[in-house]
Amino acid sequence: MADTGSLTSADICQSTTGLPTLTDPPDPTDPTDPTDLTDPPDPIRIQTRPKGPAVRYREDLPHRTTCEDTTIPLPDGTALQARIWRPVTDEPVPALLEYLPYRLSDWTAPRDAQRHPWYAGHGYASVRVDVRGHGNSEGLPGDEYDAAELADGVAVIEWLARQPWCSGRVGMFGISWGGFNSLQLAALAPEPLKAVVTVCSTDDRYDNDVHYLGGSVLAVDMHAWSATMLAFAARPPDPKYTGTRWRELWLERLEHLEPLIHTWLDHQVRDGYWRHGSVCEDYSAVRAAVLAVGGWADPYRDTVLRLAEHLDAPMRGIIGPWSHQYPDRACRRARPSASSRKPCAGGTTGSRTPTAPTRCSTSRCCGSG
Repeated sequence: MADTGSLTSADICQSTTGLPTLTDPPDPTDPTDPTDLTDPPDPIRIQTRPKGPAVRYREDLPHRTTCEDTTIPLPDGTALQARIWRPVTDEPVPALLEYLPYRLSDWTAPRDAQRHPWYAGHGYASVRVDVRGHGNSEGLPGDEYDAAELADGVAVIEWLARQPWCSGRVGMFGISWGGFNSLQLAALAPEPLKAVVTVCSTDDRYDNDVHYLGGSVLAVDMHAWSATMLAFAARPPDPKYTGTRWRELWLERLEHLEPLIHTWLDHQVRDGYWRHGSVCEDYSAVRAAVLAVGGWADPYRDTVLRLAEHLDAPMRGIIGPWSHQYPDRACRRARPSASSRKPCAGGTTGSRTPTAPTRCSTSRCCGSG
């Protein structure tokens, strides 16, 4: 799991001008590149460019950025926690949304602090929102991609489009869970949503996810992922954001929590439960432009090919030599030893210099890419 001990809110929400490039791997043919790609990996620790910085930094982004924490009101009165990075400009800009249950105030904070300011520095309002009942968002946690999550997502998109700093045009991006619900919300076609980037995701929840394979229980993943989400959802809100209500909100969540595997095992055939949220049921519903990204070593790679074949909307696909990771994180040539691999470690530290991506024990990898 990511080490956030040295990361403060000041580190996360700052006007950032120097950010890591997202597509700049080490060059083995460059004699000035400090990366050592010849020595064997240390058997004890992960080897991550010991002779120099892990990534290069850009100082010439088009915009300075600002960051703020806020809440987004939903039609039923529930408030979702959001963190918004924006370029310093008087002109309205398009908004980008990443929508996850993975706690923006701590668990994804290191990754968010790299990726979102980069987009803001290039002229977008980049927004990270916690799903209902997770992190510091109000409400109760539900099942994966349930009707409440998707309805809330539509409301968030429409709220973003109404803000004075937004041009009215919204995009979505995400890996794994965030890639799933980006596609699913595109199929609901809220008018402001113009494009999505879906990474390592699926269009078929029954036959191309962590629950079943060919109708058989996917034992390597189903139980592990259910236990992971139970543990994630059981964590308390942060009093810094929820004040004295944190304990009340937490106990209410704990009373409501059930292992998701019970529901999954109740639906062992492709029924309405799995058809919900499966874009393959009606590709024509997607009207936003789609960039689908997959890895040859990721179990979701076939999604890219199916989307390319069936979508009527503008679509491009990329499949490359990586697993369940963002390509820029997976292609840094760091080589973890077998003894150092830890499941769902996230591959980041509290600094802006990421450690090597680690290999996850489940297909989902908890969205840690």
